[in-house]
Amino acid sequence: MNKILEAKNINKFFHDPVRIQVIENLSFSINKGDFVSLTGKSGCGKSTLLYVLSTMDTDYDGGLFIDGEKMPKNNEGFLAKIRNEKIGFVFQFHYLLNEFNVLENVMLPGLKLAKYSREEVEHRAMEKLKILGIENLALKKSNHISGGEKQRVAIARALINDPHIIMGDEPTGNLDKKNSDLVFDIFNQLADEFKQTLLIVTHDPSFAERTHRIIKMEDGKIIS
Repeated sequence: MNKILEAKNINKFFHDPVRIQVIENLSFSINKGDFVSLTGKSGCGKSTLLYVLSTMDTDYDGGLFIDGEKMPKNNEGFLAKIRNEKIGFVFQFHYLLNEFNVLENVMLPGLKLAKYSREEVEHRAMEKLKILGIENLALKKSNHISGGEKQRVAIARALINDPHIIMGDEPTGNLDKKNSDLVFDIFNQLADEFKQTLLIVTHDPSFAERTHRIIKMEDGKIIS
């Protein structure tokens, strides 16, 4: 199998004010097309782990590999490029920019990557909106659409650069059941039809149990 993400013996400490271990000797890997949920009680270290895996936090011991390549800890420019090119992010809050319309919001990471012309990025953004069934919202300002629609726009934005993996931090945490199910169905379709790899932090058991695989954490360790 094609390993998209691999964590090897990750340890993480907080030093405020005393030294506390928040992730303890943690190892696992995720293959292409896996739809994985990361669960555990509040404070078990799952969001901290996501920050390490997403290269946003480099203060850890151990090895992190994305697409077979070991991530350095002291090259912020390289890591920023990895994040933009190989990782798509979906957060609990969508972080859409109100002054832009939906299409422009989706285009932003593509323009930042600067791999394609503006026209091509716009075309790709429309393609992603079509996959998610919201191309009709393209020209609407992002503060004029519903919460569920905003989260779908955030998913389209995460997809714009064809990332190797999408990482989500409680992406359904602010949604009602209907919209949570809709977001789940989108993720499921991305994994099944498009072989998109997904790692989603969630405390929603009904969401987690429908994913391909559950990584359960407790006190900084994987327990199952």
